Amino acid sequence: MSSYKTLVEKLKDYPYQHRDINWLSFNDRVLQEAADTSNPLYERLKFIAIFSSNLDEYFRVRVSQLRQLKRVDKSLRKKLALRPSKFVKQLLQKVHEQQQWLGDIFFDQIVPDLANHNIILLKKDELQDKFKKEALHYFEENLKSLVHSELVEASKHSDIFLENQHIYLLVTFEDESKYGIVKVPSNEDQRFVEIAQEDGKFYICFLDDIIKLKLPHLFEKETITGCYSVKLSRDAELYLDQELEGELADKIYESLAQRTDGQPTRFLYDEAMPKEVRKNIRKSLGLGKIDMVAGGAYHNFDDFFGFPDPTNNPELHAPEMKVIEHSGLHGKNYFDVIKEKDQLVHFPFMSFDYVQKFIDQSSTDDQVEEIKISLYRVADESDLTDSLLTALKNGKKVTVFVEAKARFDEENNIKWGRIFEEHGAQVIYSYPRIKVHSKVLLVLRREKNKLKRYAYIGTGNFNAKTSKIYCDHGLFTANKQVTKDLSRVFKVLEGKLIIPRAKHLLISPFTTRRTFEDLIRKEIDAAKAGKPAKITAKMNQLEDPGMINLLYKASQAGVQIRLIVRGFSSLIPQLDQISENIYMTSIVDRYLEHGRIYKFHNNGEPLMFMGSADWMSRNLDRRIEVLAPIYDDDIFKELDEILEIQLNDNVKARIHTPEEDNPFVETDENNIIRSQEEVYKYLKNKHQA
Repeated sequence: MSSYKTLVEKLKDYPYQHRDINWLSFNDRVLQEAADTSNPLYERLKFIAIFSSNLDEYFRVRVSQLRQLKRVDKSLRKKLALRPSKFVKQLLQKVHEQQQWLGDIFFDQIVPDLANHNIILLKKDELQDKFKKEALHYFEENLKSLVHSELVEASKHSDIFLENQHIYLLVTFEDESKYGIVKVPSNEDQRFVEIAQEDGKFYICFLDDIIKLKLPHLFEKETITGCYSVKLSRDAELYLDQELEGELADKIYESLAQRTDGQPTRFLYDEAMPKEVRKNIRKSLGLGKIDMVAGGAYHNFDDFFGFPDPTNNPELHAPEMKVIEHSGLHGKNYFDVIKEKDQLVHFPFMSFDYVQKFIDQSSTDDQVEEIKISLYRVADESDLTDSLLTALKNGKKVTVFVEAKARFDEENNIKWGRIFEEHGAQVIYSYPRIKVHSKVLLVLRREKNKLKRYAYIGTGNFNAKTSKIYCDHGLFTANKQVTKDLSRVFKVLEGKLIIPRAKHLLISPFTTRRTFEDLIRKEIDAAKAGKPAKITAKMNQLEDPGMINLLYKASQAGVQIRLIVRGFSSLIPQLDQISENIYMTSIVDRYLEHGRIYKFHNNGEPLMFMGSADWMSRNLDRRIEVLAPIYDDDIFKELDEILEIQLNDNVKARIHTPEEDNPFVETDENNIIRSQEEVYKYLKNKHQA
């Protein structure tokens, strides 16, 4: 085997896949689920919506950041080998291929399958031929006051403004000096209209097409020659000055309007739009050619999250999974149970109510004196926020850390922070340079004249809604070592400590990277000594160059590395003499895999950690993250067995390959393992035995 030095000379550096390219490979996996005819029809529609939503965020966040590189001085870009325009073109080519595939799946497979179940999604011509009267009546009753039209100059120097992410109809006329613009007033709850029911068939149309039928009335003085659906995506970043004066939350709140009128990043247009029209609109919006993305006649497919099922046919939907009652917590006093033994909950297979009820008990328990919680994404309205307000009403001291920079949730988070403040809570907002991504809760309860700490450490947000679609784990513990470390985390958030000096928890940006690096090196040393050496890890994303290079070294030393990475990975596995001992899969199924679990062989005394951090630079160095060691033997065994089920998934697991072609793990017909279903069965048997 060649030495590391020889390999570096050959390759200049370790192979490292750009995250933005590999992210598109993840969205391929989402499309695979949309194409999978073994999935119920409305599950396939859900994956269509997920793909669209993912792609919108991709352009608003990732492609937007690449475009910012174009502002860097050209000589500096050359030194850094940055060619953002060329790279974006590469991404756009891949996106175009995906959109073509999306169109094939939707129009050639899903629409006919809907029709086979008496759900007819009408095209514009079909709507006009069969149900024009009903459509025009619907417009008069429901849309007339909402639809506004305007005329703009067709000149490339005209001033046109389009709101972020909204669908517009661009109308062309015989008089080529002007265009018509109509905003489609839609969201996922009203994008689709059940226009008629005949002979047991349900006819549904796009809201856009109803408006198209009304265009001759909206532009009575013009002769219409064409109508094209368009959408503009704008930069999602707030670009706040890092040296802010005043409250960060106030500055963020004031800057949110930038999401509506910020810099354009993508203009999505109907590919049937004439070239001259595209050119004029591009100039009017101040876009480059690279920002123009051809699409179909309909946009915002994420609205299919709200596609109606007038048949109420259960066969078209994923079968219901009844939530599992936790044998240790259900109907019991949480403080008694947790004090005796650590407890572990799993979402969505168990209800988020277990977290909610713990906070409920804490808010009314006479012995509880203080509650501390970090909130990354606050639900708009929730029992959890009500319980925290109840705790304040009952005289508890409540400290709430609110992450003001949680992308797309800033406004809601800040709103709730202010509500908590008004009711007497100590509210701490995030800092300019660092996010708080940890999902932690600490309760201080006076028992026998001493304060005892109880904690919850999770992989997912304190959000009941997302807990129904994200696969996450949550640990309840009263372990003195763990809870003492967690109290130090909150002291850092409160500004009472600079460094938490934790001995048990892994806390970013303080100890997580160093601890993981030490543990990987320990496996390398064991492998070199001829001893068993193994690393098993599950995460959402893998991007940090330092961790990747260390994993490559571990592979070359003979460490057996088994990874589950749901999303993008910059590590390239299965490369001869570099990463041949690294095998990596991704599970994409009904629920979004979101848990992070890390396990090290550790010379036969395995160590396991669970928490909020991926192996990404931001999670290791620029966010407050918390991962808990698993000290309870029963919980270690439970997480280990769940992890083993996921490692052996041969139905919904794809293999990360150098070619990024997402091949499925080969199915053993005699031992079919669909991990989400098997984990559900495992937990059901364990807790209902």
